Amino acid sequence: MAYLGNPPYVQEEMLRSLGLKSHADLFRSVPQALRLQDNLNVPDAMTEMELDLHVRRLAARNRPATRMVSFLGAGVYDHFIPAAVELLAARGESITPYTPYQAEASQGTLQTLYEYQTMIADLYAMEVANASLYDGTSAATEAALMALAITRRRKVIVSQTVHPETIECMKTYLVNSDVELVTVPYREGCTDLEIVANLLDDQTACVIVQAPNFFGIVEDADKLVEMAHAIGALAVVSANPISMGLLKAPGEYGADIVVGEGQPLGIPMNMGGPYLGLMATRREFVRRIPGRLAARTVDRRDNESFCLTLQTREQHIRREKATSNICTNEGLMTLRAMLYLSLVGAEGLAEVARLCAAKAHYLSRRLVKVKGFTVPYAAPFFNEFILQCDQPADRVLARLAKRGIWGGVLLSRFYPQMENRMLVAVTERRTREELDAYVEAVQQ
Repeated sequence: MAYLGNPPYVQEEMLRSLGLKSHADLFRSVPQALRLQDNLNVPDAMTEMELDLHVRRLAARNRPATRMVSFLGAGVYDHFIPAAVELLAARGESITPYTPYQAEASQGTLQTLYEYQTMIADLYAMEVANASLYDGTSAATEAALMALAITRRRKVIVSQTVHPETIECMKTYLVNSDVELVTVPYREGCTDLEIVANLLDDQTACVIVQAPNFFGIVEDADKLVEMAHAIGALAVVSANPISMGLLKAPGEYGADIVVGEGQPLGIPMNMGGPYLGLMATRREFVRRIPGRLAARTVDRRDNESFCLTLQTREQHIRREKATSNICTNEGLMTLRAMLYLSLVGAEGLAEVARLCAAKAHYLSRRLVKVKGFTVPYAAPFFNEFILQCDQPADRVLARLAKRGIWGGVLLSRFYPQMENRMLVAVTERRTREELDAYVEAVQQ
């Protein structure tokens, strides 16, 4: 007879050695009221063949974005990924490396990280970029912690037009600290600059803004950076990397730390991840940047080589005194981003950004001509916009889904008062026929 674990006599001996009489004693620290009183509602075991069939049937019920026409956004977008990204990222030497602590055995991985960092720094017009953080949300939160450490102040101001999940993540990180996290309301879809001006003081470590913001609107980030610097605070800007093909890079208007979600750079939508946190900063703050830095150097024979640098922040050296507990190597995601940027190039990225913006504006112009639909904010937007309906937005999305279209993201998920609004994103993949089909579907 085969056992799933240790045989009974071994389990009994283990319990005796712990001074326990039964398995229930292992959980005596858990209050009785919190324990499950009945048996678990678990179906009978299946054979391997039955399980395979069951899982296939469950999977067939999914309607992934790749089989629908996707207008989903809010941080994750259906961009075209060149075939070469998939081919090269799937090679064995690409998917097996983990962490490059031994530089002499990790030159390929380290060079990939170095090239990636160089591209992200160029993209955002900054001096230093790291590799890497989990996603855009953790990157923005780490930027706030970094600003607190640099300025030694205890107040963070964040616009409510920053992704709501990012704000929630910041609250979670800071809940047991003495840091004051202040959110700034929006007006007409943009950060209210008057309220920011009233909140700024000598305890403000940083001002955090997203541009384009969560609603897709292009914020007046230049002004916010100027206001932060006027009182000695840092300016943190979260920016969609694709938008850099069309909009001014944050480094060009004085941002101190730039973050973003790297998913648009050759990473599939993939049901929630893994994704990639982008972060870049100024050289003067390099010793405070979290994550990992790869550098180019020479070996003792004067040959070009690559290494990890400034490792004093890494957990394996400074442990609890590390700059951040994040020191992961999202090597496969950074590889995909590096490959995407290499293949697309500066001109290609500009073309992708231009197509995203042009197609989004085409769709919005057509939708506002349909009775019962409006775009509530007049501010300029990049590739996504809010669509207001004369009925609950979930009904509109249901009609679109029946036509094979994921029509957007319900804003009531984040803002309960916005049950009649949804966020619509358009990428370069959407054709004129798909855009027109969207308009036709909402008219039904």
